[in-house]
Amino acid sequence: MCAAARLPRIGFTFCCLLCLVRPAAAAINAFNLGPSYDSTQSNVVFRVYSSRATRIAVELYATPMNSSEALSVPLNADASTNIFSVSIPIATLQAAGITGPVYYGYRAWGPNWPYSTSWTKGSSVGFVADVDAQGNRFNPNKLLMDPYAREISQDPINATWTDGTVYASGANYRNLDSGNMGPKSILWMPVSRSTGVKPTRAQKDDIIYEVNLRGLTKNDRSVPAALQGTYAGAALKAPYLANLGITAVEFLPVQELQNDANDNTPNSTSGQGYWGYGTLNYFAPDRRYSSNKAAGGPTSEFQGMVKAFHDQGLKVYIDVVYNHTGEGSAWNPGDTTTYNVLSWRGLDNPTYYELTSDMQYSWDNTGTGGNYNTYNTVAQNLIVDSLAYWRDVMGVDGFRFDLAPVLGNTCAAGCFNFSSSDGNTAMRRILQELPQRRATGGSGVDLYAEPWALGGNSYQLGGFPAGWSEWNGSYRDLLRQAQNGLNADSVTAGQLATRFAGSSDLFQGRQPWNSTNILVVHDGFTLKDLYSCNGPHNNQPWPYGPSDGGNSANYSWDQGGAAADQRAAARVGFAFLMLSAGTPLMTGGDEYLRSLQCNNNPYNVDSIANWLSYTPTSDQSNFNAFVSGMIAFRKAHAALRPLDFYSPSQLAWWTPAGTPADAGYFENGNNHAIAYQFNGGALSDSYPSLYVAYNGWTDNVNFTLPSPGSGASWYRVVDTCGWAEGPNQVRPPGSEDPIGGQGYVYGVCGRGLLLLIAK
Repeated sequence: MCAAARLPRIGFTFCCLLCLVRPAAAAINAFNLGPSYDSTQSNVVFRVYSSRATRIAVELYATPMNSSEALSVPLNADASTNIFSVSIPIATLQAAGITGPVYYGYRAWGPNWPYSTSWTKGSSVGFVADVDAQGNRFNPNKLLMDPYAREISQDPINATWTDGTVYASGANYRNLDSGNMGPKSILWMPVSRSTGVKPTRAQKDDIIYEVNLRGLTKNDRSVPAALQGTYAGAALKAPYLANLGITAVEFLPVQELQNDANDNTPNSTSGQGYWGYGTLNYFAPDRRYSSNKAAGGPTSEFQGMVKAFHDQGLKVYIDVVYNHTGEGSAWNPGDTTTYNVLSWRGLDNPTYYELTSDMQYSWDNTGTGGNYNTYNTVAQNLIVDSLAYWRDVMGVDGFRFDLAPVLGNTCAAGCFNFSSSDGNTAMRRILQELPQRRATGGSGVDLYAEPWALGGNSYQLGGFPAGWSEWNGSYRDLLRQAQNGLNADSVTAGQLATRFAGSSDLFQGRQPWNSTNILVVHDGFTLKDLYSCNGPHNNQPWPYGPSDGGNSANYSWDQGGAAADQRAAARVGFAFLMLSAGTPLMTGGDEYLRSLQCNNNPYNVDSIANWLSYTPTSDQSNFNAFVSGMIAFRKAHAALRPLDFYSPSQLAWWTPAGTPADAGYFENGNNHAIAYQFNGGALSDSYPSLYVAYNGWTDNVNFTLPSPGSGASWYRVVDTCGWAEGPNQVRPPGSEDPIGGQGYVYGVCGRGLLLLIAK
C-alpha cells in the first residue's frame, strides 16, 4: 500500500544525465554543499549544485517573510564540478542590515530562461519556455530553497500566506515572484548539543513503536500545553515508552514538510497532510514540531529529544521519503507547463527528478508526484549526505524508507526497473557508505525498507540485499486472514508456521530479524479497528475524516459485533507479534486499543481523533497491561529472538492431537489449529521449553500437550480467551498457573491463543 497516497499539493487540488562521479565510501558531503561559516567565522559560504544553470544568485534577507532582499550576490560557477559558490564577508551582511540569522534563497537561470541584465523580479524578460526539450524548468521569479539547508523558515503555505499559485510556473503564474513570502533557507551560528549515548542493542532484540511525532503528545494533558505536539513534548514520553517495554521509537516523517496550513482550516481535513510524506527539505527538522521556532531552535530541540530517548536506552528511527518530494508533479493532467518550482526543480530538474523519455513530465512510481531520480549520482549524494547528517548531527539510530524500491531503480528517465544487484543504485550506495549495525549489536545504523511502490517490478518483499530489513506485508496479510477470514480466505497452517518462524522463504540469505513483523501500521486500520470493522468508513465528518483513498483489502472483521470478542482477537494478534521470530513493530496508541472509527487512511486527519489519548477506560487499561506483559515476556526469552533461522532441534510443530505436524497437515487448508514448541536449552533460553497453541476455529479445540522436558511441568502464562481477561492476564515470572505435564488436554476457546512455559 502506498504510504503517501493522495497528499495535497501546494496551491491546487491535487538518457544519461550529467552528474558528478563519486567513488564508493567517499567522504560524506565531499563537495561541502550548503551554507557554512568559513574557518575564521568572518565569512559565510554558499555552495549549490546545478549541471544546467547558466547563472545562480543568492538573495539574503534580514527577516523570513514580507520583506525584500537585503542583498543579492551572484555565485561563481566551477565548470569542472558544476558547483556554484560564493563567500560573503559577515561585515557585508551587517552593512546590509543582516545582523542575526541569515535567511536566504537562490534564483536560477538556464537554457529555457537565459539571464538578461534587464530582467527584474516579476518580469518575463529572457523567458523562452516553462520547460524545454531537455527538461529544464528554470524560472528566476521563484526563490528556491537550498537542498542542503539545515532549517527552513516557514512552509510555502501558512497562516500568513495562503496563495500557492505564487510558486507555480505556467502561463498564469510564471511571472509571479515568490521572494517576499516564500520559505527561506536559514544559516545560523551552530551550537552543538549532545544527543546522548546511542544504544548498541542488536536489532533482533528491538520492539519498535511507530508514531506520528505531533500525535504522540498533542492530546496528552500530562505534557505542558506549550510542549504538546513537539519534540520537547515527545522527550517527556521517553520514560513511558521505556516502561511499556519499547526499545525503539520510529517517527513518521519529521523532515520539513507542508503542514503549517493544517491550522488554517480548523475542524476540517481540506488540504491537510498529517502523516508527513511530502518532504520539502531532507536536512531540516520540521519547524511545526518545535516549541522553539527561533533559528536553530528546531535542530537543538530535536537533538534534546533524541538524548532523552537515548538516556532511557531507546533508539530513535525516522521515516524518510527519498522516493518523491513535496514539490509535487503537474498541476493538471496533460499540462507540461504548470509545476511547482520551489527547490530541486528550479535548480536542476533532470538531475533531481526522473522524467518521462521526452523529458516533459514526471515519471511516477509513487502515486504522489513523480520519482526522485535515485539513479543519478548527484541525487544519490543528497540522500547519503542527508542520512549521514541525521545520524551524526541529529543522533538518529536508523531509518525506515518509504516506498523503498524506488531506491533500487536503475532507470534515469522514462522507465522503472528494480535491481538488487546493480551497484550503482541508491539502495547500494546507502549500504556502501552508511555502515550497518552488526547482527549481534554494536555501532551502525538500522535500515528498514517498505518493500513496495507502484507499477513495474516494484513489489519487492524479500528482494532487498543483505544489510536491509523489510516490512513484512505477507506476515500482516496472512495473520489477518487466518484470524478474520475463516471460510473466506485460504490460509494453511504451514503458511502461518513459516511466518511465525521468521519467513525463511522471503529472507534466505539474511536473518529472521530482517523481517519486520507488522500487523497494523499508520496507513490502515488501528489494531482495534482491524477487529471491529467490516470495511473502511473514511467519508465521515470531522474529527474522524473525511479521508479519500485507502486500501480495500483489509482482511478485517467485526467479530460479529461482540466487544469482548473484539478485544480477545486483538490480544491474539498482538501476542503473535511478540511470539514470532522477526522484529516486531506496533503502532502508537494500539497499546490502548485506540480507534479511528474505521477510517483506514487518515493521512489528512490532524485532529483529536488521530492524536493519542492517555485517559483509558478499564478495558483499555487491561489491554495496556496485556501489551506490557507480552513485551516483557518476549524480552525475557531468547528463544523468541533468534539470531538465525530455527533448526528442527530448536522448534517443533504439533497438531492439536499432540502428534508432530507433517507436510500433509501443514498443507491441508482445512486445518486451522496449530501449536509450536521452543527447545529452550537449544536456544539459550531461561526456561527449558515454551509452548504456543492457536485455535483458528470458531469453537473450542482440545490440545494434547507434549513433554515439557524431564522433571518439568507446564505452567500457563497467557490464555487470551474471555474468561481470563483482566489486568493480570499475562502472568509475571513466579505467578504462572500450574497446568500439568505431557498428555494433559487443554481446551482453547474459538480463535484463542495459549502460551505455556515449562518449569
